[in-house]
Order: sequence, then C-alpha cells, then structure tokens
Amino acid sequence: MTLPLKLGALTFSLLSVCSQAWAGKYYVATPAESAWKMATATPLECQLQHDIPHFGQASFTSRASKKINLDFELSMRRPLGQTSNVTLVSMPPRWRPGEAAEPLAKLKFFKQFDGYVGGQMAWTMLSELEEGKIPTFSYADWQHRSERVNVGLSAVAFSAGYSAFSTCLANLLPYNFEDISFTVLHYDKNSDELNKASRKRLAQIADFIKYSEDIDLVLVATYSDSSGGKNTNQVLSERRAEKLEDYFVSLGLPKDRIQVQGFGERRPIADNSTPIGRNKNRRVVISMGRSSSIL
Repeated sequence: MTLPLKLGALTFSLLSVCSQAWAGKYYVATPAESAWKMATATPLECQLQHDIPHFGQASFTSRASKKINLDFELSMRRPLGQTSNVTLVSMPPRWRPGEAAEPLAKLKFFKQFDGYVGGQMAWTMLSELEEGKIPTFSYADWQHRSERVNVGLSAVAFSAGYSAFSTCLANLLPYNFEDISFTVLHYDKNSDELNKASRKRLAQIADFIKYSEDIDLVLVATYSDSSGGKNTNQVLSERRAEKLEDYFVSLGLPKDRIQVQGFGERRPIADNSTPIGRNKNRRVVISMGRSSSIL
C-alpha cells in the first residue's frame, strides 16, 4: 500500500504545480524566435541547442560510447542562488487548450550550477517535443519566494533540428577515448604487418583521432618474440614502430606529439617457447593522452 500512496502524492504534487505553470515568470521562445540548431555534429559528439530568450540556453548532448547516452543541460544567464526543488511538466501548446498538462518528474537544480537531466528522462523530453508539447521546468524564484520561475522548451521548428540530431546519433562511434587510450595490438610472425583483428582496432583509433582535436601525445612501443637473432628482432621492432609513426603522421598528428620505441625481444610478457606465448610477445602497445575535455 505504501508505494501507491507515494506515487499518488507525487502525482498530486506535480499536478498542483501544473495548474500554476503559466503563472509567475515564464520564459519560452515565441514562435518567431524558436529555433533548434546543431551546435556539434561529429562521430564523437552530437549537440542540439535551443535559445530561451532572456533566460539562457537548452542543449541535448550525446557522445561516442559503447552505451546509448543523452544529457540535457539548462544553462542559465543568472545561476541559481540556492539549491532548488524543480518540477518538470509537459505543457500543451497554447493552441491546444483542451489538453491537460502531464507531470514528468521531480528534480533538483543545484546552487551555482546549470540544470541537468540525464538518461531516460532526457529521452522523454525529446519525445514530448516531437509531439509538439512544451517540457517546462518550474521552481520557486530564490529572490522572490512568492513567485515561480517557469522555463519552457518551445516545440516550434523542433522537427528539422531533431531530424539532424537523430542522423548524427546514428553516426556516433560505438566507443570513446577511454576504450582506445591504451591498446595492445599484435603482429603476424616475422612481419611488420598487424594481424587482421589488430588492423581493425587500429582503424578505430584512426577514426577517433580524425575527429578529435585534443590528442596531445601518442606513445608507441613495439616488441618482438625471441625467434631469430637478437639484432634482427631489434631491427624488426624498430621498423614496426617507424611504420606506425608514419601512419599517425598521415592522420594529421604532428610528429613531435608521437613518441615511438622498438624494444625487440626485451620485456616479454609470455613464454617464448610456445606458439601462443610468442604470439603474445609480438605486440605493440599504443597509449594516448589528451588535453582536458568533456568527451
């Protein structure tokens, strides 16, 4: 019995705010002002932005990752002076007065921070906008406690922006920097060519580097097994390292940001007396560093 009572109380609380949602201060773009634009559209990040006159900016952002993700941020020109309880409701547009407002969630916006919504609720907001509704944040004005501040996202002109955003989402890379920042690849025997699986992995690293402007350093360390002479293995290891250096330069990385070193048969990680062990020792370790970034 407890859970239904809690849900009922939440719904009643949200609906009571819905009834006041057009009262107090209300910020929303007029039909003439409303615009949704792609601020970023790369395989690493998609960001859809919407200006809210006299208040700030709303943005939906999704980034390259193994997992589907979406963040919503409400940037305010005047940050909150105190942490506030916020109600999110889906309001019908004025030209559909017969429809009722729908409660979506209770949130908390923190003092001096922009408002944030993530995960499933952010996707729900996109869905409401697609249906022509107005996701609206309502909270007590921290400077005038008797008044409420209501901030709405206009659905006018949303369709075109959302279409571009959806196309961008479909082209996001299915991995992020953390997935490729430390990578171990392997070579075919007595060759400076990577094996098939490693070539595929190197292609992923290349795709990421092409669209990332903040890769500061690439470290390449190559190793061989103990087959053949020591000097031969050292030369082969160095040739593998140089070939990878040329490859990263061809991607646009400055040569002074690439450090390569061939270690030959030194530093084995497995038993060189077995085929499996030798295969593990024929390897290249690629480590990447980057400047501070949200990606």
